[in-house]
Amino acid sequence: MDTGEGHNYMVRSVALWILMAIVIGQLSGCGNDERRIIPVENFFSESEQTNFQLSPDGKYIAYLGLYKGCRNLYIIYPDEGYREQRITSESSLDIQSFFWADNEELIFTKDRHNDSVQVYAVNRASSAVRHLMAPATVKLRWIPPARVINHSFLISLNERDSSVFDVYRLRTDACKKELVARNPGNIIRWYADLEGKLRLALASDSARETMLYRNSEDEPFRPIVSNSFRNSIKPLGFSRVNRSHIYALSNINRDKMALVEIDMETGREVRLIFSHPDVDVEHGGYSSDRGEMSYATYATWKQQRHFLNEQTRQVYEVIGRKLDGYEVSILDSDTARRRFIVRSFTDKNPGAIYYYDINSDQLVKLADNKPALKGHILAEMKPVTYLSRDGRQIQAYLTMPPRSREKKVPVIVFPHGGPGDRNKWGFYPEVQFFANRGFAVFQTNYRGSKGYGKDFWSAGFKEWGGKIQDDITDGVHWLIREGIADPARIGIYGAGFGGYSALHGACFNSDLYACAASHSGFTNLFTYLKEIPPHFKPYLQMYYEIVGNPETEPDLIRAMSPVFHADRIEIPVFIAQGGKDRWSAVNETNQFVQKLKKRKVPITYILREEEGRYFRNEDNRIQFYRELGAFFDSHLK
Repeated sequence: MDTGEGHNYMVRSVALWILMAIVIGQLSGCGNDERRIIPVENFFSESEQTNFQLSPDGKYIAYLGLYKGCRNLYIIYPDEGYREQRITSESSLDIQSFFWADNEELIFTKDRHNDSVQVYAVNRASSAVRHLMAPATVKLRWIPPARVINHSFLISLNERDSSVFDVYRLRTDACKKELVARNPGNIIRWYADLEGKLRLALASDSARETMLYRNSEDEPFRPIVSNSFRNSIKPLGFSRVNRSHIYALSNINRDKMALVEIDMETGREVRLIFSHPDVDVEHGGYSSDRGEMSYATYATWKQQRHFLNEQTRQVYEVIGRKLDGYEVSILDSDTARRRFIVRSFTDKNPGAIYYYDINSDQLVKLADNKPALKGHILAEMKPVTYLSRDGRQIQAYLTMPPRSREKKVPVIVFPHGGPGDRNKWGFYPEVQFFANRGFAVFQTNYRGSKGYGKDFWSAGFKEWGGKIQDDITDGVHWLIREGIADPARIGIYGAGFGGYSALHGACFNSDLYACAASHSGFTNLFTYLKEIPPHFKPYLQMYYEIVGNPETEPDLIRAMSPVFHADRIEIPVFIAQGGKDRWSAVNETNQFVQKLKKRKVPITYILREEEGRYFRNEDNRIQFYRELGAFFDSHLK
């Protein structure tokens, strides 16, 4: 080969390598984009295995798994190499809930068909199914503790009157129900003792709550203590040490909910077990089979536990070491406290469900939560604080897109529902869905959120359209001042009250938001208060005090209702609504949408007649998020 030929060969070779590098780089870039944008289904498809529960003796694990497209009951045998057995064969309706009656039988309900409740028992070994109660068009509530004692357990039904729940003892041997207590009309919650006897009730006249107690089912209930609904006692369960004592959460004579012991004979608080100076103590840690408190739970920015039982503390520590880097929660255990069902998670990892045996010190994974997200890079959820315009400190969470180093990113403001709920640190599919598509997500615990004491909660009363929305707006302005949010690319989205907040923001802050999206958000608070379901009627006066009274404060209700201010909306709006939603009337939503269409406001409207407040059908749910993601892509990028 001469010099010229060699030179040309080198040039051609270098050119070829450059071309290959460009092509590979482009292909690699496309591949990275595909890996970055995770399919909607990965976030919102239902897990194939859910609701793992141990039998009382710990020998069997039951869970709900898919069979012919429906949720059915399966049994795992840990002592037999984790052999599995399906014991139901539903092919038209999902099994909705279940619990172990004993070591051989499980009680379950199926999804409502034509609004009919169905209760069954199934034998673990033979798979034989029995009807325990004839199908009835009623609502059913389990009465804690939900377990079978002497071949029966307690349930409450609104069979006689749709607005009240009477108590029945459902017999598993005779397959019939027996009336235990007739609701006089004001009982909103019932409680059984450790022997399954109905001995405690909570009554409400809508403004005050009264604890009722009796020593046995042969005696009438008598009022023990009464308080305004702002000052509440929430029973957790009876004590095994003293049968007239209960463990409860109480904010009587204090701002924050504390874990206490109360003597129900006198109504007096006999012991303060645990309190936290900054946040409420929450439900959790009560053992209904032992009648004792294992720990107290509370959430500052993360869920935490104060242990009251040394054995429980040690179990959590051992499992925590095995699952280092993950948050751990014990979901269930056998009665001997030797075998456990455990959940793990982080803010950017949905985690898994495990089985742990103390005797063998073995931790065995049973199922991944959302396995389709495994291996993907997800986003970190960080706590932040800011000051409202009137000086209140507001706690919030900020989730930035993965690998994001830039400032002034597009932001989705994500108010929680309720408004008496609150955000906590953890794994949220919606948050990760938005972050994966390049949006920062901002979740604020505005005044009116629960968990921070009754002063902070009640500061949101009659402020649905006022200071609550100001807190959200002040958070957005903080994001802008900090250089986090691009002022031209901020959207707002929520469901329920969060959806209402999004519509309110569209009405009154069209200069702040580029777009707004609502799922089952309230448009007309007159209708919202009028259409409260019958079984919530005992709370009506409480709703008036929290939201406003439409009869005596019509100007307040009108000022807060988006439907009366639709003419102020100047930004694109996305609305999703279920036809069977009892809280957000379809007619009102349709009128609101028509007003926007008449004014040529860009509107995306999804109506699913067969759905309730939230979309339970998987196809509907995935299509909803697919369109929601496209909406934000269109208006924030």
